[in-house]
Amino acid sequence: MVEVLKYDLVVIGSGLAGLRATFEAARVSQGKIRIAVLSKVHAMRSHSVSAEGGASAVLYPKETGDSLDLHAYDTVKGSDFLADQDAVELLVQEAPKEIIFMDHLGVPWSRDEKGRILQRPFGGMSIPRTTFAQDKSGFFLMSTLYDNVLRFDNVEILHEHFVTSLLMDNGVFRGVTAIDLRTGEFKVILAKAGIIATGGNGRVYKFTTMAWSSTGDGYSLAYRAGLPLADMEFPQFHPTALVPNGILITEGARGEGGYLINKEGERFMKRYAPSKMELAPRDIVSRAIITECMEGRGFIDEESGLCYVLLDLRHIGEERINKRLPMIREIAIKTLGIDPVDEPIPVRPAMHYMMGGIRTDLYGQVLLDGVSTRVPNLWAAGEAANVSVHGANRLGSNSLSECLVWGRLTGAAAAKYAMSAPDSMLEYTGDIATKVANEESRIFDKLLHKEVGAENPYAIREEMNRTMDTYVYVFRDKSGLEEAYSTIKRLRERFQNVRIEDKGRYYNTNLRDVLELDFLLEQAELITVGALTRTESRGAHYRLDYPKRDDVNWLKHTLYFYTPDGPRLSFVPVRITRWKPEERKY
Repeated sequence: MVEVLKYDLVVIGSGLAGLRATFEAARVSQGKIRIAVLSKVHAMRSHSVSAEGGASAVLYPKETGDSLDLHAYDTVKGSDFLADQDAVELLVQEAPKEIIFMDHLGVPWSRDEKGRILQRPFGGMSIPRTTFAQDKSGFFLMSTLYDNVLRFDNVEILHEHFVTSLLMDNGVFRGVTAIDLRTGEFKVILAKAGIIATGGNGRVYKFTTMAWSSTGDGYSLAYRAGLPLADMEFPQFHPTALVPNGILITEGARGEGGYLINKEGERFMKRYAPSKMELAPRDIVSRAIITECMEGRGFIDEESGLCYVLLDLRHIGEERINKRLPMIREIAIKTLGIDPVDEPIPVRPAMHYMMGGIRTDLYGQVLLDGVSTRVPNLWAAGEAANVSVHGANRLGSNSLSECLVWGRLTGAAAAKYAMSAPDSMLEYTGDIATKVANEESRIFDKLLHKEVGAENPYAIREEMNRTMDTYVYVFRDKSGLEEAYSTIKRLRERFQNVRIEDKGRYYNTNLRDVLELDFLLEQAELITVGALTRTESRGAHYRLDYPKRDDVNWLKHTLYFYTPDGPRLSFVPVRITRWKPEERKY
């Protein structure tokens, strides 16, 4: 017998966006609704704890000369003009409020000698506006929110619950199915409203800064439920990941004055972005590093064979490194035996963020058609969502601001909906029961207890990772993308014959890994199809065979709709309010 749980609001995901949404929903509802947070890991192991750099906001316009308009323009320009500008304007308006709110909630922002919150420069910014807590911003934000969410009696956090499907009924969200990983129990969780905040899908790639759990579950959950995704051809590659392990080296290291140097000892960014140097937007710096490698001016790591350049922090000095970048120093020492006080550290671009996601309206409400028809009781926030504040290239530190802003907006909206929704929405009807039965059979009969099957899921995942790292990386072209697409299609066919060795229920990580691989293969296909279709170069999507941006044909978002035969693509125009596309120069 399947256990059926009922809540007024369910939040899927416990990272920064999910916890901010939960806090706001609990605050707005004042104990009048029951809220469940579903997390496939312990909540404090969500990937948001790994965010290092900080959150962007205009805090001191009079003192610094910064302005909301300037923040918005930097963001739009950084996005290569694919961001929806009304969303960008909302982000920059609300971000300062969130920084102050989190300060009052208890985040220990780094401060100057007068006690004022410090801000440092990040790539693509006209003026330093990244608010930070040393190089552990995500950890401090998460800790603060988690502690404060625990204050509410009407919030239940279901740790280690893996969501396997969304339950939709005629365009209305009804709940989810999930596996309690600790017991193996299959559950139905019904709700009057839902928020998807499941983060990104960095593990489509092997060389990535993202946690093992970052498998983009929300993308596939929404996609399979008939909800459109947008702009999946735009994964972002962070320029500085540690070689060979892929651990993030925060943009804050360059914001504090770090240099990028090639094997000739040259600060090579002068050739690519002479006015911004190392603090050009991420897509430009990533392409510069790979170009240096392609032209023979990089180093080669003997262990991995990866080409890299050096990030030099020595001139910054030990005192400043210890004060502003203590975790970076610790990571380099513990993982490579390199002390950045004394020697440069090896870095290269790694998959870091997904600009695409579940298509929503301006306020995070999920769009059924990708244009104007809303799911009345479902929202998405953070990296899981595509509100399109980042367009084709995200500026560093805008993501944490986005998580906070749309966490608050979606949490408040979902709580208000749930408070007025009838209890009849929680009825376990025949149609929903049928969908649950089919999902339970898919997992436990067709996967877990399948008697035949010879394919090793980990071998499939390794080939998927290698394919994406090779052909759908910083530089792309038609032949490589076609090779990637063919390989991914073949891997998806092989997946149908996958074998799960562990037949048990308790903490079956083998089963979890296979379910995640199913999601990842699907998303690899979407990324590749989108990249093949977009015959231009824009932001993080760079086609060697189409090296120019094409505003005439491609100033538009790609929408992905599920069909049994593969994704159906359509397009919607970018919303432009004030800033017309122009050439990006840095």
